[in-house]
Amino acid sequence: MSTKRLLILFSASSCLTLYHGQEKTIDTVYVFDNQMKKVKLFHTVQTLSPQDIQKNASNLSEVLRFQSPVYIKENGRGAVSSPSFRGTTAQQTAFVWNGININSQFLGQGDVNNIALFGYDEMEIKSGGGSVIYGSGAIGGSIHLNNTLSFNKGFSGSFNSEVASFGTYNNFLQAAYSNDKFSFKVSGNYLISQNDYVVPEENYTNWNGKYYNTTANIGIAYKIAPKQTISWQSQLYNATQNYPIFSENGNRTKYEAQTLRNLIAWDYNGSKISNSFKAAYTEDNFQYFGVENMPSTSGGINKNYILKNDFNYFIIPKLNINIIGEFQQNQGEGEGTSGIAKVSRNVGSVAGLIRYFPTHNLRFEAGIKQDFVEKIDAPILYSLSGKWKAAEWYSVDVNFSKNFRFPSFNDLYWTPGGNKELRPETSVQTDMNHEFKAGDFRLILSPYYIRITDMIRWLDTGSGYWSPFNTHKAESYGLESQLRYQKNFNENHSIKFTAGYSYTKSVNLETQKQLTYAPLHKFSSNLDYQYRFLRFYAQGMFNGLTYTTTDESRKYAIYPYLVMNTGLSATLMKKYTLGFRVNNITDTIYETMDYYPLPKRNYSINATINF
Repeated sequence: MSTKRLLILFSASSCLTLYHGQEKTIDTVYVFDNQMKKVKLFHTVQTLSPQDIQKNASNLSEVLRFQSPVYIKENGRGAVSSPSFRGTTAQQTAFVWNGININSQFLGQGDVNNIALFGYDEMEIKSGGGSVIYGSGAIGGSIHLNNTLSFNKGFSGSFNSEVASFGTYNNFLQAAYSNDKFSFKVSGNYLISQNDYVVPEENYTNWNGKYYNTTANIGIAYKIAPKQTISWQSQLYNATQNYPIFSENGNRTKYEAQTLRNLIAWDYNGSKISNSFKAAYTEDNFQYFGVENMPSTSGGINKNYILKNDFNYFIIPKLNINIIGEFQQNQGEGEGTSGIAKVSRNVGSVAGLIRYFPTHNLRFEAGIKQDFVEKIDAPILYSLSGKWKAAEWYSVDVNFSKNFRFPSFNDLYWTPGGNKELRPETSVQTDMNHEFKAGDFRLILSPYYIRITDMIRWLDTGSGYWSPFNTHKAESYGLESQLRYQKNFNENHSIKFTAGYSYTKSVNLETQKQLTYAPLHKFSSNLDYQYRFLRFYAQGMFNGLTYTTTDESRKYAIYPYLVMNTGLSATLMKKYTLGFRVNNITDTIYETMDYYPLPKRNYSINATINF
């Protein structure tokens, strides 16, 4: 489809602009991803605070491994890492930064350890499909990295520094200022690790495992009128990973990545009408060094120009319509032996959602979306959701959706092997969330079913190279559950406990075999206890049998393991905190990717100053 036609479609969705409506006071907290509040009305979403993230400060992989149902496949600590929701692939997981999908246009996925860990105000994890709102890749689930800005808070700041095993140093600085009309927040992070751990029982030394990264975040919001706010959010990320090798004298390689994300938004909030217009530019650069200290042998640059308009209108208090239009231009260019020439494509979409609230305890949502992807036949997507609070102690929500992932630049254009005839992967799925409440306890049981067609797999062509093809169908079904308990006993005591269990059966329908790196069982738990100025936390993560080959070979499988972490901190005068952590306190030998053991017992100390 031509750029002209896509722009016409985008304009049609955004022309319903800022008319009518009574005046409404803007919330004291500005949220960049305005759709997330609506998502939470119908779906279970797990939220992690900056304090939760700080428990696993090594990298984003550790946070998700110990505090979510996501399975993380990591090629050694801090190295290449990919996620799996409900037995789906890394390409079927969407990473969303402030409402913008940031999966790589080259790979079609996010490299977990090349996504900044610090500088967000919350991290939210949503299981299940979400392509109607968040686009390609939101099949198994989505991981949301969100920023907020507060008004009328004055000045605040904090500095955190951590020293850990394996030559690891981690520093994070944040400062914010706001008054009744203006809000500003800036943060920076620097992390470096020699990462030279040893697992003698496996005869493994993590040679050439060094990594470092730096991150800078800036957020600004200004109320230009009682009902209107303009804002800007920016992130700059720079990282180097040295790829682990299996012998001390092996060839040392490394990978460098630079990421720039900019988002400008104009928001209008009336009593009946609201509108959010966003313009974003994202850029991802990477260089691969086949020999560490020599010039790069391959690389690439991906640029994305994004316009997005989100119009919301309450026809009556119980009936709401939402129209979302988006236009993107994706550009990519490879360097050296990367196998990608200069390519580009235009992507547009129009989505419509209607929400009906017949009673206080009953709500429904229906959505439909058409994507227009240049040279690709995109399917019509839909979503249907309903939530009913049947009693004070029980509520249930049901969700049906069709979702998709269109082929990446590598899938289409890699030389040799790219396949321009690929069809998008599509899925039809349903889940049901049962929530039970008893006092301070909350239990959520979520059975689900996913059926995926036209799976894209890279196969040996027999001509000396590999190529992607639409191949088998896959089926995934199982149960996610979470138990939560939180209570403040008095001014001195508080406790918070969360535990999650996942059962995942994910099979290739042609062979009826479990997919690789999709564990049948996963359990994680987190306990926080605070007594006055002292805080204690403990984590546990159990991973069940995980096949690494397509024939369910137990010989090459990763066998079950249990890993536990713990930490203790003390806060003085509400400003100064000193903490100590022990990771893998049980000294467990474990791995999430075949041949790459993760560290045994290790330690860290950290200090925080609030000002």
